[in-house]
Amino acid sequence: MTHRNEFAPIAGQPLALAADLAVVLAPNPSPMTYLGTNTYLIGRDALAVIDPGPADESHLASLLQAIDGRPVEHILLTHSHLDHSPLAGPLAAATGAPILAFGDSNAGRSPVMAQLAKGGLVGGGEGIDHEFQPDETIADGAVIAGNWGQVTARHTPGHIGNHLCFAWGDAMFTGDHVMGWASSLVSPPDGDLTDFMASCDTLATIQSEVYYPGHGAPIHKPMERLQWLITHRRAREAQIIEVLQNGLMGVRQTTQAVYYDVLPALLPAAERNVLAHLIDLHTRGKITAHPALSALAEFSIPADKTPPA
Repeated sequence: MTHRNEFAPIAGQPLALAADLAVVLAPNPSPMTYLGTNTYLIGRDALAVIDPGPADESHLASLLQAIDGRPVEHILLTHSHLDHSPLAGPLAAATGAPILAFGDSNAGRSPVMAQLAKGGLVGGGEGIDHEFQPDETIADGAVIAGNWGQVTARHTPGHIGNHLCFAWGDAMFTGDHVMGWASSLVSPPDGDLTDFMASCDTLATIQSEVYYPGHGAPIHKPMERLQWLITHRRAREAQIIEVLQNGLMGVRQTTQAVYYDVLPALLPAAERNVLAHLIDLHTRGKITAHPALSALAEFSIPADKTPPA
């Protein structure tokens, strides 16, 4: 059993987190995935698997060893980024379990992001699993039950449109929506900050004692972390608005002004986050895009929203 202030799993070796819950860490550490992807096994005599992880044969072998011949009744996906979903197919083939998710990688995409994608905007970050297709789609509020127990799916778009969290008793599997080691990347057109903030509000209405994220340690003060995430995003929004008081700025110029101390390796991710904020602010009528909303647009504060000198 892991101590609440310790999280040092060895990739491929199952680590018990609670009764009937273990994590198997995938061997894919990176600046975007931290220690690697957490694959969760729920149950004792029968299992459900959450987020099988990246296309890695060694991780598949580790999962099958941890499963140890027990029936796998469901494979559940929080979302279809390349560090979470590609191994679902091989695991399903090996176990016979159906793959359940909100939908394919375009499911749940907001109208504004669909329009931007149609205009040629492509995402960045962990990468999209364009081949992903679930065996069964599950909607917000769906209850998935088996001999392993049950979870309730909550649709939490934002990090990507098809993102789900899974409530399990007083715990919540939060995928990449809430993590303890970093704020979640929101990268348009797959990520949508307007949706992300609404999903934060949804999670705030669900009392949980612990969050189990897609990367990093369990979060034992989940409401505090969720509030931090909301406050962090609002503070970043205020910084962007302050920068735009100086006049027209593009995404890169705005990013350099806001993230002046970011490591160079993280600058592309920072640009995606700033773009997400700019689209959100534009959607809410707080800023104007010139000549039209796109990643190449320049942004400004409308005259009627500029504070008097």
